[in-house]
Amino acid sequence: MTSAAQRGGWTVSAHEPTRLILLRHGQTAASVRRLYSGHGDPPLTEIGRAQAAAAAEQLGGVPIDVAYTSPLGRARETAAAVAGPRGLHVTVEPLLIETDFGGWEGLSFPAARERDPELHARWLADPTVPAPGGESFDEVLVRVTALRDRLVADHPAQTVLAVSHVTPIKTMLRIALGGTADVLYRMHLDLASVSIVEFYPDGGASVRLVNRTAQLGG
Repeated sequence: MTSAAQRGGWTVSAHEPTRLILLRHGQTAASVRRLYSGHGDPPLTEIGRAQAAAAAEQLGGVPIDVAYTSPLGRARETAAAVAGPRGLHVTVEPLLIETDFGGWEGLSFPAARERDPELHARWLADPTVPAPGGESFDEVLVRVTALRDRLVADHPAQTVLAVSHVTPIKTMLRIALGGTADVLYRMHLDLASVSIVEFYPDGGASVRLVNRTAQLGG
């Protein structure tokens, strides 16, 4: 394998990275209605299944060594679309699950804000504040960081497919960028989009791709 410098990247390391292909799941009824969808488990729609198939085709020429998925059905079905044709086993990884939105699960943004106006405003402004009965973004950061550390240790110089949700994927990108929680609000991730980040065992990181979709054609 070639080094990052040989591939034209800025990251210089004596080691080969662990490459994470971060794939968001396809469309569900909750995503169509723009509802908070955390630990709830709506299935993929027909369009969502088509998006998963398109993502699989987009990644068709990309070597993948191992695959992980969130335990939620929408992610598992998306992962199966990519891994199935390859004969690749998919490991369910609880740390890839979406943020627990607690009492806001199934609500729209305006409905959650109307229900808990003060708490909702604090939650958006402070990553230490959890959703009612749910998680804070800092809690998501802790578990995603632990997952990053484990994947780098367990899969040196390998390519890992991780099928997940908006917040964990944005958080993994935030870790790679060394950014604050503000990064979460400055990125958009489409359904069935692919982002790629590389983590080096000596601590370096390189974001290679963000939010590429088959629908965008390229």
